Amino acid sequence: MPQPSTGPLLFVGCATLDSIALVQDYPAADSRTVATDFATAGGGPAATAAVAAARAGATAAFAGVLGADEEGERIISGLESEGVDTSAVIRDAGVKTGASVIVVSRATESRAIVTRPVPPVSFPAGSRFFELLRSASWVHTDHLGWNAVATAVREPGHPNISVDAGNPIPAFSPRGVALYVPTIERLQAEYGAELAPGALLQKALDDGASAVVATAGAEGALVLERGGEPVHVPATPATIVSTLGAGDVYHGALLAAVAAGLPLVDAAAFAGRTAAASCGGLDGRSAIPRQTINLVPASN
Repeated sequence: MPQPSTGPLLFVGCATLDSIALVQDYPAADSRTVATDFATAGGGPAATAAVAAARAGATAAFAGVLGADEEGERIISGLESEGVDTSAVIRDAGVKTGASVIVVSRATESRAIVTRPVPPVSFPAGSRFFELLRSASWVHTDHLGWNAVATAVREPGHPNISVDAGNPIPAFSPRGVALYVPTIERLQAEYGAELAPGALLQKALDDGASAVVATAGAEGALVLERGGEPVHVPATPATIVSTLGAGDVYHGALLAAVAAGLPLVDAAAFAGRTAAASCGGLDGRSAIPRQTINLVPASN
């Protein structure tokens, strides 16, 4: 997998506008709580992954569905300010853009999310999405973008596919997926909690994935490629303000590093460092570092 890619990276799926409040403890019913910080920022798994990839130097594009509303305008503006191509975004006056209100607790380093559902992700024949799909070196999708990408996996000469499988994807199979990135919990739900982590990753390879990076939060990640042995990549210590979007940042940084030609284990370490740094911000994007990927593996 470590050959550099020359085409753009296309990220398909969810984009939201998030309003985030940082509090010491979660509010009680009928209470008034003073936030220690407040932010409004773009979010969504695929959109935030695109920003992380762009900040790591990749040429990134995002494809999704937004309403013809103010929230959609702010999402587009935020992505374009990061250099992310939004030409494949569908603006639909018949839907409302995905949006969330998020309360982050300092005391528990956790969050509570109230969200307006994201519109279904689909693209009409002849749209810009299909042009980018043909020219991309990699296509990354979250759980909402999978249906739009799934048919491409079955076509000859399709681009490399990367899948964020942290959330359930109905009728999903990793067959034909070049880089499958679930959580350990998702693999346990799919294959059985009684299996050892390495055996869980092997099951995903047996089902058709070419490589698996399973994330496990503070435990880091486990990497397995065809013909290899599982490799544990420790988590990077972080000063946490909020973990909002950290997993999405991980996916974008991981793909940027793989596309640049970094070996998968070193790409996973790079992604872990990037996601850890992002936890220093209240929102999921402001603390993502702008960086250059070092193609000399850390192990050397």
